Amino acid sequence: MPVEESLLGRTFPPTEAYDVSDERVREFAAATGSQYDGRTAPATFPIVVAFRAMTGLMTDPEVGISLHHVVHGEQRFTYTRPVVVGDRLTATLTVDSLRHIGGADIIGTRSEVADADGRPVCTAYATLVHRAPASEGTETAEEAADADR
Repeated sequence: MPVEESLLGRTFPPTEAYDVSDERVREFAAATGSQYDGRTAPATFPIVVAFRAMTGLMTDPEVGISLHHVVHGEQRFTYTRPVVVGDRLTATLTVDSLRHIGGADIIGTRSEVADADGRPVCTAYATLVHRAPASEGTETAEEAADADR
């Protein structure tokens, strides 16, 4: 069943504040193989906060997304300023686009990442591809293959 058209344009509440610490940035840099100068976070670090906003979308029971049927199709960032140690960040997600193609929902999101004073830091854009689970009593060829493994 496709995601409801009413999702288009919906803005979700801001995430809980995320404190950017030296330890968290070092862990992220080590996990991603990114460079870290001891002050400015790697360019992709805001995904930590933006993913929290995406999780809010995907776990909202009114939305009807099955998390196990989502593929992250695209991610990009535009910056107002770099993320630095000491920032306290939140992300507010808006669904900017919604298309239904070949049985899949293509959901375009925009997460505005802001500091503790509400000033913009960056915007994270993502495309999520959601394929609803097969109706009860039926299964897709992929689900049948998984069951045989």
